[in-house]
Amino acid sequence: MAEQASIIKRIRAEIGDLQSPFLDTYLGADELASYDLSETGVSQVSAKVTTSDPPASVDLVADVDYVLDTGQGRILLVNPAYSPLHHGQTLIVRGVAEGMFTDADLATYIGDAVEQHAYGRSKVTRYRDAHGFIRYDHDPITLENLPAIEEPLVAYLAAINCLWTLATDAATDIDISTAEGTFVPRTQRYRQLMQHIGDATSGLQGRYNQLAQQLNVGLGRIEMFTARRVSRTTNRLVPVFAEREYDDSSRPQRLLPPIDGEEYADESNVPSPTYPGLWG
Repeated sequence: MAEQASIIKRIRAEIGDLQSPFLDTYLGADELASYDLSETGVSQVSAKVTTSDPPASVDLVADVDYVLDTGQGRILLVNPAYSPLHHGQTLIVRGVAEGMFTDADLATYIGDAVEQHAYGRSKVTRYRDAHGFIRYDHDPITLENLPAIEEPLVAYLAAINCLWTLATDAATDIDISTAEGTFVPRTQRYRQLMQHIGDATSGLQGRYNQLAQQLNVGLGRIEMFTARRVSRTTNRLVPVFAEREYDDSSRPQRLLPPIDGEEYADESNVPSPTYPGLWG
């Protein structure tokens, strides 16, 4: 069973987006009630107000004593006892700076990576039911039942999606050249990101493809399909049923493989005759 927290930690290590703790201290002067933190994109924030005369420390409650803007890294005191922060009072804010991506952002990337990596796969469990018949459960592969050996692959695929987001942001940068001879190659950041992402055989994408090919998983895995047959008498597709184990006593499962060629459908709305050649 893969844990989302461990995958997030692995992704941060892959893209160099590690979290860092911070500690900010602000002295009151009866002027300000809003303070900019030293970091943006913060989480796990705790705040308290201390006084020296008399010595005391009060833990502040979020959305009651203060309002926090996690994205911009700004705290606003709303309790009249601390808004504005008075002389002799000290505001202490502790937290964690999440870096370029928040845990919620990475959780979205992980969800997309699991959907892509485990597409069309299921975990088969064999058991005997209450009536003594042997049954098989087919549970889709999710993060909860993902094999442990495939956990790094999901992290690699999510990291690739993160790097594509950074590359999209860097794609709008242009090189700067001044008359004094100063040259700033801002597009180099985009090139380096694309080189790190790589292609089917190089970079992080090639690393994922190689491991996925060895395990035969992912969107590029080798699959075996059943060709559909058309009846010569009715010109209709013959039903196809899922293959079953020898001792599987469950009901047959009908398969509906996709049919190509819908772009050639007749849109004239002219009904076809029951007996061809008689009318129409």
